[in-house]
This record gives sequence, structure tokens and C-alpha cells, in this order.
Amino acid sequence: MDKLPKIALPVVIIAIVVIIIISKSAVNISSGQNGVLFERFGGGVVTDEPALGEGFHIVAPWNDVFIYEVRQQTLDESMKVLSSNGLDIRLDASVWFEPQREKLGLLHQEKGENYVQRVLMPAIRSATRTVVGRYTPEQLYASKREIIQSEIDDEMQQQLKDQYIQVNRILVRDVSLPENIKDAIERKLRQEQEALEYEFRLTKAVQEAERQRIDAEGKARANEILNASLTSNILKEKGIQATIELSKSNNSKVIVIGSGQEGMPIILGNN
Repeated sequence: MDKLPKIALPVVIIAIVVIIIISKSAVNISSGQNGVLFERFGGGVVTDEPALGEGFHIVAPWNDVFIYEVRQQTLDESMKVLSSNGLDIRLDASVWFEPQREKLGLLHQEKGENYVQRVLMPAIRSATRTVVGRYTPEQLYASKREIIQSEIDDEMQQQLKDQYIQVNRILVRDVSLPENIKDAIERKLRQEQEALEYEFRLTKAVQEAERQRIDAEGKARANEILNASLTSNILKEKGIQATIELSKSNNSKVIVIGSGQEGMPIILGNN
């Protein structure tokens, strides 16, 4: 019985050491995360192997594991940039991004855990300055937001080409101009609309006048043709036919004979 404590003590010590080693060696990586292994005695950051995936891992206690979020993340930025003529433009944008999983080791080695502040934020600010700097305030006010988004996205893709970061989408939430510039642009647009409306009315008036002229010319031409076709013989024949028709009426009537050779009878009804 005296020997039991002497045997139990080393066992307890060994068990404690094992527990410490396991606790230091065990790494649990949650969903949506990956781990970058740093081998203290094996060359540093492991870049030639895939990052540690989700789940439970055992690593040597002298090594470290750096956990990265690999799901899509959002970065919201509010920036003041200059237009092509040097006026301040406020632009609010959101970036959907994620680190490239297959190059997570290189991202950690070259950029570090705060890669968002070191790489992503400067990239979106630079891309926004470049794109907005191409336009005047009037063009920014009139341009569709989708066009600006597309150009900023293209610019960011170029800047982040070898930075191990994947940009999924750029969303421009708002483009704000100085109030006085905005008011001036709105006045100009209203004046342009009024000018277009006046031009439209003038065009309609000219078209209506042209229509009436063509209509009058058509009627005049028709009358000329009709007058040319109505000879004296035709008129006399039509008068005789009308007289005959009137004479067939049962009502009493007075017939007045016109004078001269061309005189036509006139029948006056008497009901």
C-alpha cells in the first residue's frame, strides 16, 4: 500500500503532460473556416499543401495554426473622391469578397491576417478614384449606377490579380454630389426637357401646317379637274334631267323658261 502513491504520482504527471500536449496539439476549425499551418521547425508557413479544412486536427504542439474566414464576406466603404473637374464626390460601396482557398498559405505569408486593411481597402479606394476621375459630375448624375459598378469591378480585378483575394461583386449604394452642383444639374436638365418639349410642339405645328397645305392643294386640284370636265353641254344635259325629274312630281308647280339659247327652265314648287 505504501508503494501505490509512489507509482501513482508518475502516472498522474504523465497524464497531465499528455493532456497538455493534446490540448496544445488539438485544433478545431469551425464551418466556413480554413487553417494555415505554421511549422516552427519545418520551414515556416506551409504553402505547397492545401489549408486545413473544417473539423478536428492534431498538429505538433510547437506548430501554430492561423484560422481564416473563407466564406463570402462584405466590406462597406464610404469614400470622398474627385471628379474629372476636381469636385468632391461622395460614393458608398460594398464589396463581396473571399480569400482564395487554394492560396490561403501564400495570402498569410505575404499579406497577413489583416489583409483586408492592407490590400482590399486600398484597392477599392484606388479603383473608385480611378473610375470616378473619368467623369464630370453631370455625367455621374446621369450615368447608370450599373456602369460605374462594372468599371470599378474591372479596375479592382486588375489591382487584385495576384493578391490571392477573390472579388465576387461590387455594389455602389449611393453617389452623392455637392448640393449646389446637384441643384444646378437638375435645373439644366429641366431646361433641356422644356426645350425638347418646345421643339416637339413646334415640329407638330409645322407638320400640321404642312398637312393643311397639302389638303388645300388637293382640294384645289380636284376643283380644277372638276371645272375642266364640266362643259356647257354637260351642264345643259344635267339641267334637262333635273327638270324632267321635277316635272314628274304630283305637286303643282310653276315653270319659268330662261332667256336665250342657254336658258334653262326653272320649276317652282307649290305645295
